[in-house]
Amino acid sequence: MFTAEALDKITSASFLAAGKSLVTDVPVAIIPHGYDIKNIEHLQDQRSRFRGVLSTQSLPDFCDYVIDQSTAANKVPTFVDAECMAAVAIFDLGDTALPLHAEHQAKLILKPTAAYNALRLIAGGRHSQQQLAEWVEDWNQYLKVKDKDGADIPIGVAVQKIRSITIKAKSEVTSTQENFGASRSAMDSIEAAHAEQQPHDLIFTTKPYEGLPPFAFTLRLSIITGEKPMICPRWVQKEAQEEEIAQAFKDVLKKEIGGISVLTVGTFSTK
Repeated sequence: MFTAEALDKITSASFLAAGKSLVTDVPVAIIPHGYDIKNIEHLQDQRSRFRGVLSTQSLPDFCDYVIDQSTAANKVPTFVDAECMAAVAIFDLGDTALPLHAEHQAKLILKPTAAYNALRLIAGGRHSQQQLAEWVEDWNQYLKVKDKDGADIPIGVAVQKIRSITIKAKSEVTSTQENFGASRSAMDSIEAAHAEQQPHDLIFTTKPYEGLPPFAFTLRLSIITGEKPMICPRWVQKEAQEEEIAQAFKDVLKKEIGGISVLTVGTFSTK
């Protein structure tokens, strides 16, 4: 009677002696113990098929790579995620009749420019006079300052006005005398002195992402009174401008690689 180990060795030897081969595009070997299949492609001089993923934050480099890797026979499926400002081109996707492995891809995730990132960080927040004045000084080459009537204010003057905001308080007392009684009310109010002379809009012009055209963004300033005044720059029509940027991203891709790619808005994953 044979033991289980002996039977396993006899079966393995018999299987190897038979010289049974597997028909695959990638070379494999059968490991006798457990009859596992092992990929031995790495022992060849060349790979059985091209595999690799380009990841970049550069829109021009992404487009150049797609153009370089495309073939005249088939257009490259490219999936555009406009919300995330990203795109993926798959060169070996195939189709439903002849699906391929989708192992050769180019991925693009745009990185915001330093100026656009600075805009996004300050918009909507509450900032001290010093913080906002320093921000205007740091990014003055991208800025135009307007008063409430739309007239230009020189950057240096605007910075000085932001630094010198003063707060004044006033009280108003109303007294009513009647035949059968009297009433008295007091109202205190706090307001920024000379608010009409303060900067009203900051017009910030920059490319949001490298490879896209420049946009003009409006930050409307409001003063929050208190013991220490705070200034809140509100991004005017923020959502609408973000949609315009996403559309510009799709337009650039269409212009650069639309002739060799099938552009689809959305994401794609293989299973």
